[in-house]
Amino acid sequence: METRSIKKELAIRGMKVLHFICSVALFVGCWYLYYKKMYATANHPKGEILLALVYALVLLLLERTYDAYNLGYRKLSENIYSLTLSQVIAAGALWVITCLIFMKLTNPLPLMGLAAVQFAINLCWGVLANKIYTKLNMNKRTIVLYGKESDLTRTEELTGLTTKFNVQKTVCVSGMQYSEIEKLMEDFEAVVVCGVEATVRNGIAKYCIEKGIVGFVAPHVGDVIMQGARHVRGFSVPIMTVRRAEPAIEYLFVKRAFDIIVSALGLIITSPLFLIISIAIKLCDGGSIFYKQVRLTKDNKEFKILKFRSMREDAEKDGVARLSSGEKDTRITPIGRIIRACRLDELPQLINIFVGQMTIVGPRPERPEIAAQYIEFIPAFSLRLQVKAGLTGYAQVYGKYNTDPHDKLEMDLMYINKMSVIEDLRLMVATVKILFMRESTDGISEGQTTAMAKAEEAPKEIPGEAPAEGSEEA
Repeated sequence: METRSIKKELAIRGMKVLHFICSVALFVGCWYLYYKKMYATANHPKGEILLALVYALVLLLLERTYDAYNLGYRKLSENIYSLTLSQVIAAGALWVITCLIFMKLTNPLPLMGLAAVQFAINLCWGVLANKIYTKLNMNKRTIVLYGKESDLTRTEELTGLTTKFNVQKTVCVSGMQYSEIEKLMEDFEAVVVCGVEATVRNGIAKYCIEKGIVGFVAPHVGDVIMQGARHVRGFSVPIMTVRRAEPAIEYLFVKRAFDIIVSALGLIITSPLFLIISIAIKLCDGGSIFYKQVRLTKDNKEFKILKFRSMREDAEKDGVARLSSGEKDTRITPIGRIIRACRLDELPQLINIFVGQMTIVGPRPERPEIAAQYIEFIPAFSLRLQVKAGLTGYAQVYGKYNTDPHDKLEMDLMYINKMSVIEDLRLMVATVKILFMRESTDGISEGQTTAMAKAEEAPKEIPGEAPAEGSEEA
C-alpha cells in the first residue's frame, strides 16, 4: 500500500476511533453521575470497569452489524441513524441488565438525555467526517460498462453516490472485443460492471487488479452459487464442489429450538400489541382481523401465512395477485398504513414459526402465482426454496420491498451459502434497523402487479449467461 493511501486510511480510522471513544466516555460519564449511587457501586470500581467494557463491546458489535462507520457509500442520514440506533440499543441493554441484576427499576430519562446528546454529536461528526472523507478520496473518475439498458438501470444506486464516484462515461459493451474494452478503461480510477458476459468480465477484473483500479461488479447467479463451493482436497488440480444446501444436523436442531423459544417469548411479550391491533382493525372497518394467504416454503411446499389485515377485504376482487404499490395504494386501510410502516402486520407470523411452517431467518415466502411469473423469466428463482422460508433474511435487511427479484435471489443465495447460528443472530439484530426505515417498505410502481419491471420484454435466463432481470416481494 502506498504511503499516501496509508495516511488517508489512518486519518479515516482515527476519526472513527475518536468517535467510538467519545460514545463510550459519554455513557460512562452518564452512569457515573446519575446511576452510580443508585446501584451502590462506589465500593466496586471493578464492576464499573466491567460495565464500561460490556457497553463498549455491545456498541462495537452493533455498529459493525449496522455498518455505522461506512463512510462514502451511504447517505449521511443513514450513518447518523445507524450510530444513534447502536448507542440507544447498547445503553438500553445495559439498563435492562442492571435492573434485573439489582432488582431495581431506575429512571431511564438520563439515558434518553444521553441519546439526545449522542445524536447531536453524531450529526456533527457525520458532517465533518464525510467532508474529510470526500476531500481525502475525491470523486473517482468512473466508467460504467453494461450489457443492456436494464443493466444500466441496476447500477443507478451505485453510480448515484457522488461522494465516491464521478461517472464520466457509460458504455454498452455488448458485442465489443475485449481489447476495445481495455482501451476504454484507460485513465479511469473506478470501473462499474453489470450484465457483461462472464469471459469479458473476468478480463476486466484482472485488468483492475493489475492497474490498481477499483472494480465494482454485479455478480451473476452462477457467481453467487460458486461463493458457497467447497474445495475438494486430494486432487492435484483445484476442484470445487457445488451442491444443494445441506446444513449440519446440529445447526438445524439449534435453529428449530431457537425458533420455538423466540417465537413463544415473542407471542407472550407482544400479546398486548395483538389485542390493541385486533381491536383497531375491527373498529376501522369491522372486517376480519387476520389475513391468510398461500405461500411457498422449502421444496415448493405450500402453507398459509398469517398477517394482520392491512388492506380492504376486497383488495384482489379482480382475482389478480399483486404486490402493494406503497403509500399510494388505495387498498390499504388507515390502520393498515400504521402497522405496515413498522412491520407490525407481520407479527402473527410468529405463530407460523412456532408450528414449524416458517423460521425466523430465511428467504421470504413468495406467493405461488407471483413465483411462477418470476420463474418464467428467471428459472434460478426456485433455488430460494432450498431452505425453509423466514420472517426476515439477507434480502430483507439489505434490499427493499420492491427490489428486483433477480437481486433478491442473489442475496438469498448469499445467505444460503453461509447459514450459521452467528449469521442468523446477526441478521436478527440487523433487522431492528430496517423496522424504522421508510424506504425499506417502498412499493412497486403504479400499474405493476409484481416487482418485475417490463417482464414481457425480459429475455429468459440461459444457463452460463447473465440472467434476466426481475423482482420479488420482500
